[in-house]
Amino acid sequence: MCIALKYGIWNVSEPERNAVNSLVDAGYSPLTAMILSARGMKSPDEARSCLSCDSPLPDPFLMTDMDRAAGRVGLAMMRGEKIAVFGDYDVDGITSTCLLTEFLRRNGADCVSYIPGRLEEGYGLNPIAIHQLHSEGVKLIITVDCGITAVEEARLCAELGIDLVITDHHECKEQLPDAIAVVDPHRPDGGYPHMTLSGVGVAFKLAAALCGDQDALLEQCADLVCLGTIADVMPLCGENRVFVARGLELIRKTRRPGLAALMKESGCTADNISATSISYILAPRINAAGRMEQIDLAVELFLTEDPRRAEQLAKALCDLNRQRQQVESEIYNEAVAMLPRTKSPEAIVLSAESWHQGVVGIVASRLAEEYCCPTFLICLDGEHGKASSRSFGGFNLFAALTELSELLESYGGHELAAGFTISKKNIEEFRCRMCSIASNFYSDSAPRTVLDVDCMVTPELLTVRGIDSLESLEPCGTGCPKPVLAMQKLVVDRMGQVGNGRHMRLRLRSGHHTINAIYFSATPETASIELGDVVDVAFNPQINEFRGERTVQMNVLDIRPSCNAPCSPELNGYNRIRTGSLTREEATALLPERATLTTVWRYLDAVGRPICEDPLCLCRKIVRWSGRPLGLGQLLTCLDIFQDVGLLHFTRRHKDIAVELTFGADKADLNLSLTMQTLLRLKES
Repeated sequence: MCIALKYGIWNVSEPERNAVNSLVDAGYSPLTAMILSARGMKSPDEARSCLSCDSPLPDPFLMTDMDRAAGRVGLAMMRGEKIAVFGDYDVDGITSTCLLTEFLRRNGADCVSYIPGRLEEGYGLNPIAIHQLHSEGVKLIITVDCGITAVEEARLCAELGIDLVITDHHECKEQLPDAIAVVDPHRPDGGYPHMTLSGVGVAFKLAAALCGDQDALLEQCADLVCLGTIADVMPLCGENRVFVARGLELIRKTRRPGLAALMKESGCTADNISATSISYILAPRINAAGRMEQIDLAVELFLTEDPRRAEQLAKALCDLNRQRQQVESEIYNEAVAMLPRTKSPEAIVLSAESWHQGVVGIVASRLAEEYCCPTFLICLDGEHGKASSRSFGGFNLFAALTELSELLESYGGHELAAGFTISKKNIEEFRCRMCSIASNFYSDSAPRTVLDVDCMVTPELLTVRGIDSLESLEPCGTGCPKPVLAMQKLVVDRMGQVGNGRHMRLRLRSGHHTINAIYFSATPETASIELGDVVDVAFNPQINEFRGERTVQMNVLDIRPSCNAPCSPELNGYNRIRTGSLTREEATALLPERATLTTVWRYLDAVGRPICEDPLCLCRKIVRWSGRPLGLGQLLTCLDIFQDVGLLHFTRRHKDIAVELTFGADKADLNLSLTMQTLLRLKES
């Protein structure tokens, strides 16, 4: 069995018995109570507070500069001055623009909206837009979902006699723009209780400050706030949880012709709309407008009151999304072809003239997940490039770009996603230094992919009623994820392929219990799984409805070989053996006993063929085969020792390791190994 692990480490939480009992006594189902306890909730009051979708909304004026922003916008409305709402071309920016534009117009303001062209103008407030708006007689620009880094642009506005109010939710740099007001929950001098608002959330707070009745306003525009909050991957807790819960209610009975048409065109209904369906179905179609340079389609979709026009716009967005998918596939294939075949990248930094600026961000996200490292894709235009980047494994993009800011012409974003412009001549130095930063952050051979599992469960807990009870956790998303459960020692009883061979359907057995499972984007070949394998499975529990019958199903997230003994993913300093910085304690932990060396060698010899697989998966297989404990650091040390004396050849190939025994070499003096000598010397020092 050579299972293709998706996640190197499963962090499995442990429910606390007393907390579970207390939650069950309060009316939660046993399965829900276990999940809540595993997430740190010790009492029913804590659970209710965390899951509440009707908490009071904080006063907008708690946000720094909100009084100045509301005052200036209110003055412009009273004077009849022309106002421009300046947004961004993603879902958060589009919904922010539409929300504030709609609100101001409804209240009698002379208001236009402006979202820059991604290719011609790029992200954020820019001189082209400012001069254009000035020529149209605009006296006040309000930015939404952008502007926090627009220092030079703020100066230009002042020179032209345009007042500027900034509302944003991205990270602040040391210098804030000199504007009438800068409203951003990330301001270091701010005291707003929820820093994780989306751009549309901040725009809503400005509108709420102007109208004075947040609840009434939310009844009108919660759908837009919900869409932007989910699409921008904001944590669904606190105020955001209220926004999304109220928004989903409004979307289910939407009166917006455009939103209704888009839902119909993409197959969403009032019954199946959720944070998940917004993330994977609606948001990509809305985003396609900005990515493919037809942003006006999305803005008009939300603002139109004509059902026939709404149908045309919804169809156009779905067509654009299909075009985007084709372009994405082409860029992805080109980028993969540029990567080195022999060395695992610490960071991916690639550039090309032909790449579409609107699509590289999606490709960067895909590469970051696939190659387990931060990814930076640069679209070149002559001697300059515009880049999109995506993080991986906790790597802080904004901090890394700040560290290399002298190489950049401009940059912005946050920890997980960021953009920047760079001179072509600086790309190579940027690549080298970014790889060095990433190398220091990551440990070379440590599993970087981590799956957080709420708890281990037994088959008895997976009932239709138990899974139905998990609805009390909704809405689920970032910060309040769908439950992730795991089950051990399941036998693969049946396998089949569905979806034209793209997905795998399984039947798993535990004693007398059988459970159906679906593993998306996997096949028996890609997962390297066979009938009869004994596995651990991590999954989202769900109900499958077919011909009126509701049955329990696992939506598989990962599969790994079951172990009968401890198998630690810890490296215990393995990467420092060659540098001489290993401590005595680490050397002692890594130095394998003779029995351990024998076990690893006998397993490799029994396989009898070259091995190329995830190192932690190999470690788990050896543990299962032998019944002896083994850690990842010790396994890699054993392989180094065998290689030192010519018994095998051992290389790293991205996430996998390749091991091939040397033909005819089955005996050697392991004491001659440099690795062995180093560890013995450190242990005895």
